[in-house]
Amino acid sequence: MTSSTLLTPRQAAEKLGISYPAVKHWILAGRIRTVKTPGGHHRVPLEALDEFLPRPVAQPGVARISGRNQLLGTVVEVTIEGLLAKVVLTMGTQRVTAIITADSARDLGLKPGDEALALIKATEVMIGRP
Repeated sequence: MTSSTLLTPRQAAEKLGISYPAVKHWILAGRIRTVKTPGGHHRVPLEALDEFLPRPVAQPGVARISGRNQLLGTVVEVTIEGLLAKVVLTMGTQRVTAIITADSARDLGLKPGDEALALIKATEVMIGRP
């Protein structure tokens, strides 16, 4: 493995679209594979990010539904206020925010770092340019 395939935790966080503290937590919990430098610093092999990046939804254990706009991502924020909850997912560098009922968020047990599926059903789609 060459040094060009190793990322700092901050670089890994940026590629995954999550916070640096979340990546550090994953490293310390052993959830993501790292290599230690001679100085004791963690480096993340680029291929170790693969399991956290978006992949096709057709997998065992995932319900198949008729909706075609399904995005698999990582929960980065859950804010419950009153009857509603704001849930933010990242898919690589993209973010999707949904407002759902607080009961649904609690029933799903959503918390940052969890994998979740965003199902998008819309009658209108707008396209823009960055």
